[in-house]
Amino acid sequence: MVIPRLVIAAPSSGSGKTTVATGLMAALRARGLRVSPHKVGPDYIDPGYHALATGRPGRNLDPWLTSADLVEPLFLHGARDADVAVVEGVMGLYDGAGLEEFASTAHVARLLGAPVVLVVDAAGQGRSVAALVQGFAAFDTRVRLGGVILNRVGSPRHEEICRSALTESGVPVLGVIPRADGVATPSRHLGLVPAAERRTEAVSAVERMGELVATSCDLEALVALARSAPPLAARPWSAGSSLERPPSGARPVVAVAGGPAFTFGYAEQAELLAAAGAEVVPFDPLRDERLPEGTGAIVVGGGFPEVYAADLSANEPLRRRVAAFAGPIAAECAGLLYLARELDGHPMCGRLPITATMTGRLTLGYRDAVATAHSVLTREGERYRGHEFHRTATEPGYAEPPLFRWRGGADGFGEPLLAASYLHLHWAGSPELAARLVAACAPAGG
Repeated sequence: MVIPRLVIAAPSSGSGKTTVATGLMAALRARGLRVSPHKVGPDYIDPGYHALATGRPGRNLDPWLTSADLVEPLFLHGARDADVAVVEGVMGLYDGAGLEEFASTAHVARLLGAPVVLVVDAAGQGRSVAALVQGFAAFDTRVRLGGVILNRVGSPRHEEICRSALTESGVPVLGVIPRADGVATPSRHLGLVPAAERRTEAVSAVERMGELVATSCDLEALVALARSAPPLAARPWSAGSSLERPPSGARPVVAVAGGPAFTFGYAEQAELLAAAGAEVVPFDPLRDERLPEGTGAIVVGGGFPEVYAADLSANEPLRRRVAAFAGPIAAECAGLLYLARELDGHPMCGRLPITATMTGRLTLGYRDAVATAHSVLTREGERYRGHEFHRTATEPGYAEPPLFRWRGGADGFGEPLLAASYLHLHWAGSPELAARLVAACAPAGG
């Protein structure tokens, strides 16, 4: 398959690659192109802005969570029928999992055969930008550095100095973005505020990003670079072909929590649940007092319940129904907190014998975990690769035995009809999770 594609990378976090990637998506869409948005790594927040910019689901490409072999098929699945794909990187270009480059932006760019555009924060630099860019270009010659976009350029003279130095380096300048504080998006304890929490403001921010990139970057040159990417040989990923057995019988309702408090989720999860035979129905724990009609299972993913603890607690009718629900429940991170007895002193569902509180400590990182408890999703001894990302803690920290153990840690609660932990999993890497949840669905009720 021939999918024109670019990877937007940077020397480090904070260089402006989210602004450039999102703005490029919006600018290309404004020109009538069908743009497929992708994000390297486990991040849930940036894909929300990508979705606003393109009108398509933002999709993650993470070799750690799904395997390197699935990166190309998942990319082709998301980019089906697209005119061009834009892939936003993570951290610095060569920063991967631990000491290795595995799961880095460079790793994903190589897997996709995609040219890289390096976003360089030029503030405080002149000719030194050329040395920086040349170093990144030479560090791994398997990565094709197709051009650079200079960000936060202070003046025409500053631009002239940087361009002159980069001309000598042979790396083309594809854009020069002036300092533009007006396009910044608000942040808090886990990064950007999700687009779903500030829909009107987020739409305006994405429009401003698109206008900034359209007026500051050479869109024709960027599209030409994307079209220089070679064909891909893999077959697109399919939720149905990932499952061992096709579904049969009735289609149980799987209620998936959404709304502003629960914004973290990968698009492939719902696709797998549907392929496994479920009818996937969203609900909002902030506003809906009942579960969807006929709910047979509940999925509560990640998000920011700590920001909405009082409002979640105030919806007592739904909390009681979730606590009394007799079917299977799968919960990750924010879902774990919602099932707790209380969160920062606010009563929650009480499905788990824990209390949760905000802390000043960020828990962040990949986990190579082994399931040590049989649950609705897992079987004892199975290995899972997940990701932790939170500033909360629970007391007690986990059940005995915990749902998962890994080197130096343990987490989670596992029961025949329950799986709840801080660990985020990408279900495309473990499609049996969807099949098991659907197979365990209770008769219609709720």
